[in-house]
Amino acid sequence: MDEDSPRRPAPTPPRGILREIGSLTVSTVQVSRGFVPLLRMLANEADTTREELSAVIDQAYAALYKHPLMHQTERVTAYLRRRRLIPNEQSTEDLIRFVVEQVVARSPMPVPDALVQEFWQFFNELFASPELKGLGELTLDMSRLVLKTYEPLLVEIVNILKAGRRFNQWQLNELLRRAALVRQDAAIVKRQIKAIRYIKPFFQADPKDFKAQAQIVAQMVREFGPFFIKMAQVAAANADFLPEEIARELAVFHEDVPPMTEAEVNAAFVECYGKLPHKLYLDFDAARPVKSGSIGSVYFAKKPFHEDGREVLRPVVIKVGRQNIDREFAIGKLVLGLAIMSSQYWAPHSKLAPFLRAMQEQVDEFVAGFMEELDFEQEARNHLRFYQRSLKSQLYRVPALYASSRRILEMEYLSDAESLTRTLRKMPRSQRRQFQFQVADRLLYTVLYHILVHREMHGDLHPGNVMIGSDGALHLIDWGNVVSLDGKWSAVWDYLAGAVLADTELLADALIRVSTSPESNAERRAEIKAALDETLAKKNVRPLTRRNFIRELHNGGMDGLHRRGQTVLHLMSNTQQVGLVLRRDYLHLSRALFAAAGSFGSLYEETPKKYLARDIALSLVRMPVTATQEKLQRELGSWRARLARFLPLPRAMRQRLALPKPLVPA
Repeated sequence: MDEDSPRRPAPTPPRGILREIGSLTVSTVQVSRGFVPLLRMLANEADTTREELSAVIDQAYAALYKHPLMHQTERVTAYLRRRRLIPNEQSTEDLIRFVVEQVVARSPMPVPDALVQEFWQFFNELFASPELKGLGELTLDMSRLVLKTYEPLLVEIVNILKAGRRFNQWQLNELLRRAALVRQDAAIVKRQIKAIRYIKPFFQADPKDFKAQAQIVAQMVREFGPFFIKMAQVAAANADFLPEEIARELAVFHEDVPPMTEAEVNAAFVECYGKLPHKLYLDFDAARPVKSGSIGSVYFAKKPFHEDGREVLRPVVIKVGRQNIDREFAIGKLVLGLAIMSSQYWAPHSKLAPFLRAMQEQVDEFVAGFMEELDFEQEARNHLRFYQRSLKSQLYRVPALYASSRRILEMEYLSDAESLTRTLRKMPRSQRRQFQFQVADRLLYTVLYHILVHREMHGDLHPGNVMIGSDGALHLIDWGNVVSLDGKWSAVWDYLAGAVLADTELLADALIRVSTSPESNAERRAEIKAALDETLAKKNVRPLTRRNFIRELHNGGMDGLHRRGQTVLHLMSNTQQVGLVLRRDYLHLSRALFAAAGSFGSLYEETPKKYLARDIALSLVRMPVTATQEKLQRELGSWRARLARFLPLPRAMRQRLALPKPLVPA
């Protein structure tokens, strides 16, 4: 350039660019400040709680979410989706259409086109939500989910590091043990992800070959491990919603689950008692369990007891919990959460985003209830409580509990009892009707008695946990999950009444009460009620009042009643659409009721359902008489026990009069 030529002034940057640069600088400083509480907590010598760690991590993530780069990733993501370089909303709708076509093709019964259109209407109800997140923000969501899973472990590591300035051997060993835990978790994740390979052969199978599909599903569940086996047991309890072949294959998981290894069983005894099982029992074979479940395996053995001043050898049942079962459930929950969250990448659709977020929160609530079953000490307390009640009943029994620890329970051996399904298979057809009524009558009375009198019920009363003695006695086992009913009936009744009557005022209040955030949801009551009104209008379900009650039921006929019954489940599923997440206790109450209903269904398998309805109706009519007989028998037993204690009778007569005495381990 000529030196004499005038120099052009440097172009002034647009004010928008300056504003962006300034915003970026300020936001970067704010991100640094967001990490200050975390650094202060680490520098503090006091031990850290999980709540404190979670709070400071949330502050750091909140600062990251506000950074302008996160908003830039939304623009990049939108550009990539418009160019079809990554999955977009159209690919999501194509994927959903493929899944719907597969479901219709594989249905054991022809699916009416009207039902398919109803499915699409359901998704149209979801299509009103904020925009999709960018890949950067989605990555932060997923990393925060992983950190939440490992928060208890991180708290332990932080507190160990705070224990001293120098690592001694104990600290080093503890850190290595936790590092080994992460390696074990990685193996669990690898196994569960590997099991996904069965999805491809499932869709390649003949749509009508339900037997082949059932075998694929069962194999996939086995490889997923204990967490998904428990999910399969829940699905089997709702067998009416599945093809018969798949329901039958899943029902196997009530009684036939891959057992623990011999090394795992021995390690459990060393952990709990410091001894191998052969030091405590006779004829204990760690390699041959008699039954295996998702939580543990069951073994038979013999053990000396004191009875009337002498030592006797009695058979016992030992339930051993699986190793790292809590990690299986924690990682299973993580895998489900990541799968739901990553679906926003593989199948991005702004209209599905709130539905998926609510589903993820609902999964968290559902899994939290399962985690409660892993506590053997809590199971022992439940078992003892129901055992004491069973001593006063002639209609059901609970085996005695002799000993308990964190991973091992020792119980009474039921020498002549088998599960409900196995007993039914061996039953001659000529005796089946009498057997069905006897068991249904006792089981229904027992469940209702626990609900109405004690306000709690067995939380997993599937057919594998209902044992039948050779004398027809009803034995209930596996008390790891007990559902309390205190304070629940009012909300449940309001929900059922509101769904049948199509009363959205009652429905909205009931759903808010059973949600995880009733206070914040109460502020959205009008929005929730409007969504319920819209859903009922599309289902053509009109409210029932005193004036039109008879007319509406008459005009609707059986189709109208069926439609009103469908609204109970349809509205429950729509809670995620309006951002409602149901509390875990209500979720597991429904699971408990479904499991009990599944036992009745198994009892009347291959039998016309009219017999089930007739037997239940007859049992309900007889219930006051049954309750009176039970009370008289309890009073009689009490008087017989008093006579046995005070009258100078021979030992044999006293034993016949008195209640059975519990055995005492030698």
